Amino acid sequence: MRFRQKREGLTVEISEKLLCLFSTAVSEEEDRYVIEVPRQEVDTGGVEPGEIYKVALISRDEADTETTVAPEESSAPSEPQPPVDVGETRYVEIEDIGKQGDGIARVERGYVIIVPGADVGERVKVEVSEVKSNFAVGEVIEETF
Repeated sequence: MRFRQKREGLTVEISEKLLCLFSTAVSEEEDRYVIEVPRQEVDTGGVEPGEIYKVALISRDEADTETTVAPEESSAPSEPQPPVDVGETRYVEIEDIGKQGDGIARVERGYVIIVPGADVGERVKVEVSEVKSNFAVGEVIEETF
C-alpha cells in the first residue's frame, strides 16, 4: 500500500519500500553536511553500511499534515492502518512529552506511540501493548539502546 503526505499544497508519496524512519540532526563537517543513522537501524537489519539509500528530509512541524491513500489504491481502506501491532517491539526515540507526562515517539507516517515513564531524548526499546487508529501505547522493555 502506498501513501501520500500532503503538506502546504505539495504531495509527497511515501513508498511502501520505506526501510526505517527516525529523527536526527543535520551536522556540518568541513565542506559537507551529515546525518547520522541510529545504530539500531543497522543492528536490526534495515540498513547496511556501505550501501546507497535514498533519503527524504521532512520538517518536524507536522501539525498541518494530512495522510491520504493514493488514488491507485482504490480498494484500500479510507484510513491508513496503524503501522504497529500489539506485541510488536520497536526501537524509538522520545520526541515530546504528552499532557499527562508520558513520552511521545513517532514512527511511520507520524503515527504516535505513547511511552509512559519515558523522557524527551531517551532512546528505548518498547513492546506495543495497545493499538488504536491514531496512537499506540508501548511499555519500555530496554532503556538506552
